[in-house]
Amino acid sequence: MDLTMCGLHVTRAEELVRLYDTYGNWNDVKQVWFENRLSNRSTRGSAQKIYRILTSRLKNAPPSLPNPGSLPTVFDSCTTARDKAQILYLYLAADDALVRYVIHEYVSRFSASKPNALDFSNEALTSILDQLEYADGTSFDYADSTIERWCEGFRSVMREIGVLEDQQAIVGEVPSVGDSPLLVAMGYSYEEGGEHWFTSPNGLLYLFQPNERWAELYDRAADTNAWEWVELHARHQLRPCERTYSWIIGGAKS
Repeated sequence: MDLTMCGLHVTRAEELVRLYDTYGNWNDVKQVWFENRLSNRSTRGSAQKIYRILTSRLKNAPPSLPNPGSLPTVFDSCTTARDKAQILYLYLAADDALVRYVIHEYVSRFSASKPNALDFSNEALTSILDQLEYADGTSFDYADSTIERWCEGFRSVMREIGVLEDQQAIVGEVPSVGDSPLLVAMGYSYEEGGEHWFTSPNGLLYLFQPNERWAELYDRAADTNAWEWVELHARHQLRPCERTYSWIIGGAKS
C-alpha cells in the first residue's frame, strides 16, 4: 500500500535520478539524499520510506523502459511537469503489481468504450479491488481507511498525468501527451508488445489514448529522429530508427 503515501513525487524522483547521474552508485545517492532530507527537516522515517519506494521503481525498472541513468537526459527534453509525471507513471505501473492490476482493468473498460470508463471514485476503485484474489486464493482485505487512502493516492497519480483535472474531479478525460512521454510510451509498447505491439501498444493504453488517436501519435513519433516508417513484406511498419532508446543520447527532435 505504498501509494497511499508516495504517489509519483516527480520532484523527488527527479532529484534521485540526477544524484544517481552525478555519483553513479546508489550508496552515495542514499547518503546525500538523507543529508538533504534531514537538513530540510524531514523525519528520517518519512525520508526512508520515500527513498525505498522511489528507488525500488528505478532499480527494478524493466529493460523495456529507459535505464534510470538516462532519465536526467529524458527529463531535460520534457517541457512540462506533466511530461515527467507521465514517464514516471510507467515506472510505477511496471513496479507495483496492484497499481498495474487496476490500470489494466481501467484500460479494458476504456478500450471497450464502457460508460464512465474513467470513473475514479472510491466506489469504482473499490469495486475493482474487491475482485482481486491473491495466488493463494485469499481476497483483497484491508481496513476501509487504508483503502480510502489508496484510492486518493491513485487519483493523485491520475491528476499528475493529466487524466483528472483537479482535486474535486473523479471522472477522467483522455490526457494530452508530450513528445518525450510519447517516445517513452512508444518504446515501452514496442519492447513489451512483441510482434503485435502495434495493435495493442501498452504504453499508449496505460495513458488512456483511444485507438482513433494512435495513427496521429504514430505519425508524431515518425516525425522525430527516433522512429520511422519502413516497408516490410509489402506493408508499412513503424520501427525505431536505431535501438529503441537511442534518441535519448542524440536528442528527441530532429
